[in-house]
Amino acid sequence: MSHSSFCSLRASTGFAALFALVMLALPAMAEDPVFPPGSRVGLVPPAGMVASKTFDGFADPGSDAAILITVLPAAAYPQIDKTLDADVLKKQGVKLEKREPMQLSFGKGFLLTGRQVSEKTRYRKWLLAAAASDFTALVTVQVPEQETAYSDRVVREALATLSVRPNVPEAEELGLLPFAIGDFAGFHVDGALRGRALMLSDTSGPKDASKEANGGNLDARMLIAAVPGGPTEPDQHANFAKLAFGEIGGIRNVRVTVSESLRIGGQSGYQTMAEAKDAQTGADLMVVQWLRFGGGGYLQMVGIARADGWTSVLTRLRTVRDSVELR
Repeated sequence: MSHSSFCSLRASTGFAALFALVMLALPAMAEDPVFPPGSRVGLVPPAGMVASKTFDGFADPGSDAAILITVLPAAAYPQIDKTLDADVLKKQGVKLEKREPMQLSFGKGFLLTGRQVSEKTRYRKWLLAAAASDFTALVTVQVPEQETAYSDRVVREALATLSVRPNVPEAEELGLLPFAIGDFAGFHVDGALRGRALMLSDTSGPKDASKEANGGNLDARMLIAAVPGGPTEPDQHANFAKLAFGEIGGIRNVRVTVSESLRIGGQSGYQTMAEAKDAQTGADLMVVQWLRFGGGGYLQMVGIARADGWTSVLTRLRTVRDSVELR
């Protein structure tokens, strides 16, 4: 090996060693919080716990240890802060040992620690109440007393990572529904009720500031909901559809123009169409309801749009309707 090659190799080795020393000197990168599917609240779970598929939180498949996340309205925090004390917890079988304030990255909170006996099993319990900008988060940790993997230090470190994301990604919301939509026909997702319903809307028309204050810029909207139960016999469909249509909110002066049976997605269904007025603005509306029966329940699909653009909107609503498939 030539002298120049040796010097070059030595320089490279020295640089690598220096780089390694620098990396060792840097603090370890914090893990990213994990958000249970459909939840805006997450944390870095202790080693051994994974996001649950059956509830909002985390669980250890090999033990009875779990973290449960509950979201309440923002106004609930001051009430919980004021009333959640040793006497209240005692009625739930929890012996309070300590209460302390806890500052989180997104707001204030307080932590309660204690013990509980349930079905002859002794548990260590932690309850964290936290105030986010638009909701209250309650995080309950339950660990069997004999379980040594989740010490008080480990649990506290996990709770300290509690985080809030601004929203649930749309793809995640859609993945939690019991149905899939193949064609949105230009509508966009306006909201979802986990495991149950989806609201679509269309505000593609020109905005009118005078109408916007009263919600008048909404050109069309569609609700799709999977509901258990429903009529068991076809001759009950008409009356059931009439009752369901009567529960549609936000409309008045309803005049039904179409009421008939039809096949939807290869299954028995029922269509109801009506003229109506917007309950807020008095604008002329058209409303359609499709019920699709089968599989121990039914799909309810409701479309509402301005009367002056109904023909084109109805075509798009039908496109969405015909693309809905149960998972």
